[in-house]
Amino acid sequence: MGLNAADSPEERAELALAELLRADAFQRSLLVLVTPTGTGWIDPAALTPLEYLHRGDVASVAVQYSYLPSWLTLLVDADYGAATARALFQAVYGHWTTLPEDDRPELYLHGLSLGALNSERSADLWDVLGDPFQGALWSGPPFRSSTWSELVAQREPDSPEWLPRFRDGSVVRFMNQDGFSPGEMAPWGPMRIVYLQYASDPITFVGEDVLWQRPGWLEEPRGPDVSPDLWWFPLVTLLQLTADLAVADQAPTGYGHVFAVEHYIDAWLEITAPEGWPTAEVARLKEALADVK
Repeated sequence: MGLNAADSPEERAELALAELLRADAFQRSLLVLVTPTGTGWIDPAALTPLEYLHRGDVASVAVQYSYLPSWLTLLVDADYGAATARALFQAVYGHWTTLPEDDRPELYLHGLSLGALNSERSADLWDVLGDPFQGALWSGPPFRSSTWSELVAQREPDSPEWLPRFRDGSVVRFMNQDGFSPGEMAPWGPMRIVYLQYASDPITFVGEDVLWQRPGWLEEPRGPDVSPDLWWFPLVTLLQLTADLAVADQAPTGYGHVFAVEHYIDAWLEITAPEGWPTAEVARLKEALADVK
């Protein structure tokens, strides 16, 4: 749904809900509420594999809220877009909860970059505990995400900042190029949330505190994509990372702020648990979709 479709976030959300109803989206097995990046872009590498994993029985919806690139919006007004994300969630979730539990799609959230930040803000978990949605995939969470920051701060002490392990892993898990956080995990609960992040992503790890202290992601062991030759210097490192924000989406696939389809496949497999995907078939899917960007 485009930014010019209506004057207010609430009106655009109602239009999006009307379109979902017209398209019989609530008859699908999965429904994904996507919060786009600042410009309104949605990463094909994120949603294309989900369509394959569930054999097309997926509906997705998004509402645009800006024309600015995510990195610029993060520096200028990180709260921009949250109202639109909340309006869409409230409209769709409100209808979804009126449907019989055995005759409605599984409901998931997704966002990349600024979209991840605003997707986090779209739902108040206290309001959904009685009837929770099934999960979320948030990739490249930006450094201004208070939820992400709190989870990282409360990580298990033997897990690194760039790949935290949060409590027993029954609600939230983190993953990167090499998979999920190592260590024993409890079985998933009713809601599955996965953060996909790369240690070389400045949008996730820049942080204002880099100005005066060495960041945790530069401690050993480092992420697989962080150079051992990178050193921390007061002010200098922050300036370097700030400059990197503007070009983070120009890194090779699987590094920086460019997320590989194969990692999205692993994440969606964990979150949505589709049936009929043995290891060999998953490998074939990754090969077939390797060029999706």
